Amino acid sequence: MARFRSWVSMALAGAIGLTLAGCSSNGGKEAEDASKKATSGKAAVSTPRWTFAMVTHSGEGDTFWDIVKGGAKQAAVKDNIKFLYSQDDQAQQQAQLVDAAIDKKVDGLIVTLAKPDAMKAAVARAEKAGIPVITVNSGSAESKKFGALTHIGQDETIAGQAVGDELTKRSRKNVLCVIHEQGNVGLEQRCAGAKDHFKGKFSKLYVEGTNMPDVQSQIESKLQSDSSIDTIVTLGAPFADTAAKAKKSAGSKAEIDTFDLNATVATGLKDGTLGFAVDQQPYLQGYEAVDLLWLYKYNADTLGGGRPVLTGPQIVTKESADTLADYAKRGTR
Repeated sequence: MARFRSWVSMALAGAIGLTLAGCSSNGGKEAEDASKKATSGKAAVSTPRWTFAMVTHSGEGDTFWDIVKGGAKQAAVKDNIKFLYSQDDQAQQQAQLVDAAIDKKVDGLIVTLAKPDAMKAAVARAEKAGIPVITVNSGSAESKKFGALTHIGQDETIAGQAVGDELTKRSRKNVLCVIHEQGNVGLEQRCAGAKDHFKGKFSKLYVEGTNMPDVQSQIESKLQSDSSIDTIVTLGAPFADTAAKAKKSAGSKAEIDTFDLNATVATGLKDGTLGFAVDQQPYLQGYEAVDLLWLYKYNADTLGGGRPVLTGPQIVTKESADTLADYAKRGTR
């Protein structure tokens, strides 16, 4: 974990106005005070009231994206930004939302590239219109090629490899990776990275992530048909709880591990329901995206030097969950 913190710190060097929770014994209180001040409605800067739009491929009822939005909104208040948010899990509709933001002549755009081919033309149109774009969360490989200033998130292949290493370290033998959105390049990269570094048997299960009862049924059926599966890896925090229910219904002893962190996952880590989680710091993704757009508009600053600004991965276990639990409860981790 110390190694993780060191390279993330280097990646984020030069970013201003950012409060990192939990860095010292009084860090939690300082972060809480900063959070209250930033969301009180008073901007910390006197720059023009620019308008930034964030358009994501997911978000409705998803705790992960609630955290991303929370970070973006806090930075927007601090930076005197009018913040607009929209999302659609259908790639063409997401591209249309980007086009709508361009038509509104926003001053900056934040977009995800879960399905990059569908977003390429929209991002190009923003660039042609002189609107700076930052990509977050997904699409790190395409971000620079599409003309974005930088990408903020974790490298999904590297994150997957970290999971594969952790699974091997835990002596897991037969892993099932549950992909909840077909065609999402980031999810595929997570599974592929894990498979590449895992020393045992590895398979994938595609489910429809918008239908949790069906997801539970499919995982349960898979566990019943193959009792040798000793590990389930879900690719989003809400699916970890569903996998745990499927495990119980199937009478399985499989370990449940997951990407992403929320309050429920933190509790599951503490009580042993879950083995480990991979945190990519979604709050930081939203916060830094707004802050870096503001820095670009204000001072022509960019961060990353042409490479993604990495916010993960961090492996969180039962031993480290206590440190982050309070932050997860308040919706910032």
